[in-house]
Amino acid sequence: MTRANRPVVHVVDDDAAVRDSIAELVRSIGIASAGYASAAAFLAAFRPDFGGCLVLDVRMAGMSGLALQEQLVALGSTLPVIVITGHGDVPMAVQALKAGATDFIQKPYREQVLLDAIVAALARDDDARRARAGDAGYERALATLTARERGVLELLLAGRTSKGIAQALGISPRTAEAHRRNLLQKFGLASTRELLRLRASLSRHP
Repeated sequence: MTRANRPVVHVVDDDAAVRDSIAELVRSIGIASAGYASAAAFLAAFRPDFGGCLVLDVRMAGMSGLALQEQLVALGSTLPVIVITGHGDVPMAVQALKAGATDFIQKPYREQVLLDAIVAALARDDDARRARAGDAGYERALATLTARERGVLELLLAGRTSKGIAQALGISPRTAEAHRRNLLQKFGLASTRELLRLRASLSRHP
């Protein structure tokens, strides 16, 4: 992962002590962090390629955590969001969850509880990024296929053998097998089984 989108725990809280505490906590397990004193400060620094997760205080001066979350959704952000809330802010935290937050932690929180939530959020972000990379690679390979190879691909994904593909397309089994080998080479795969596994792993099916 590039330096620009390496996993970082982005902490947005108007309490400097909280920001420093969380930074020290994640640093203890080798995770980078970045602190922001306001929602506006985070938005000013935000880039769509940010990797990691966001730890967000729900109640802050100026723009609230919920308003920031809405802005990020509008910007297409996929960063997992962990909401930190005081006891009186639980309804707001529930609202944040409905808007897509992955977890909320009540103050005062146990460090291990927060750390576990952060580790889970980072894993979720990593899985999502890998899935999107798989989608992009699949689509790039798909774009290189000839019309005939696309037809063979559809039949392969439907479970047809080379003989069945030949019958469906009115070509010889040898030609069907040649098309199968060519399209597998374009996907960088060694077998139809690998192709089926790749297709099943995609977050969406192009």
